[in-house]
This record gives sequence, structure tokens and C-alpha cells, in this order.
Amino acid sequence: MNVFHFGSLFFGDHAHWHGYDGIPTRLTEHILYSLMALAIAAAIGLPVGLVTGHTGRGGNALALIATAARALPSFGLLVLMFVLLGLGLTPVMIPLVVLAVPPILVTTYEAVRSVDPSPVDAARGMGMTEPRILLQVEVPVALPLILGGLRSAAIQIVSTATIAAYVSFGGLGRYIVDGLYQHDYSKVVGGATLVALLALVTLAVFWALTRLAVSAGVRRSA
Repeated sequence: MNVFHFGSLFFGDHAHWHGYDGIPTRLTEHILYSLMALAIAAAIGLPVGLVTGHTGRGGNALALIATAARALPSFGLLVLMFVLLGLGLTPVMIPLVVLAVPPILVTTYEAVRSVDPSPVDAARGMGMTEPRILLQVEVPVALPLILGGLRSAAIQIVSTATIAAYVSFGGLGRYIVDGLYQHDYSKVVGGATLVALLALVTLAVFWALTRLAVSAGVRRSA
């Protein structure tokens, strides 16, 4: 039996499309976990990246933090948080957020630092305050790269949120974990396929968001 056969068995089984273990339910859970983790990571990474990028201070510290965070194994951190905090959604969110913050943080910092200083100096000469310069001059120009960092973080979260199933939560990882335990490889293939498809959909969403949020002139420059 090959992968395509396992996939056809999984998606062709009507039992997988209904109930608490159905694909709509597991997909919704996976998306909710991913959105929660991305929102928390963005709330941490975006403000810090914007401020440090605008001031030009703390770049070395950010690089060090990002390198250290990327070195942490997500599954190992999940197990540690589960031991320390017990059963709950918090032990799942922490490794996902730790995974997602570095690309958001570093990319946002670099995006703001890469903005042409000429319009920034002109804005200061016109008497604009520093927050207005950041939000009205630098962010619109840096937005393609900022969205790129968010996209990278989102893809990593979607791909890694399967770890929630290891601590008895749902999501698409439930098919992979249960399939391995039950030696039902059609479940494993089906779950992995759904995660891959969701990652592709995430790419498409960010592509559309970039088209809508970034002006045509900035897109051409980027």
C-alpha cells in the first residue's frame, strides 16, 4: 500500500467527516490553536520589533534572543510545560509562541531598519512626532517584510500545532498521534495531508493580505 491509497482510505471514510473526531471539528480546533498562538506571538514580537527597529537599539540582543528561542525543541518544551503546569492549553501555547516570536521579532526589526532614511528625516523636519513617524512613514514601507515575518511564523505554528495532541488536546495532530498508536496509517497520512494543505492555505491568505494591505508602489519596490 502506498501513501495515495492510505489517503484515499482516510478521506473516503464518511465517519471522518462527522462527529467530535470529524475533519471539520479537528480542522477548526487546529485553526483556533494556531490563531491564538499567532495572536500572542504578534502581540509580543511586533511592538518590540517596531520600537527597537525605529530607535536602532537592541539589535544584538534581539538576535541573541531569537537564536536562543529557535534552539529550543518545541516538543521538549511542551513536555516540560506539561510537567510544570499540568494539563491545559497554556502548556500548548507556550512552545508555539516561543517558536513564532523570533521570526516576527527579527523580521520586523530588520524591516523598519531597512526603510530609506530620507522620508524619515523629512518627516522629522516637518515636526512629526516619533510615534507618528513610525506608524505613518516607516510601517507602510516596511509592511511587506513585516507580513513576511508573520507568514513565516504562521506556517511554523500550523505545522507544529500537531503537538497539542500529545497532551490530550485536539487538532489535526489527533489523527497522527491516534493513527500511530492504533497502527492505522491511513489516519497518519490523512492528518499529515490536512496539515500540509492548511499550510498552503495559510500561504494563500498571506499572499491575499499582502495584495490588499500593501500599496502597489511599495509592492513593486519590495
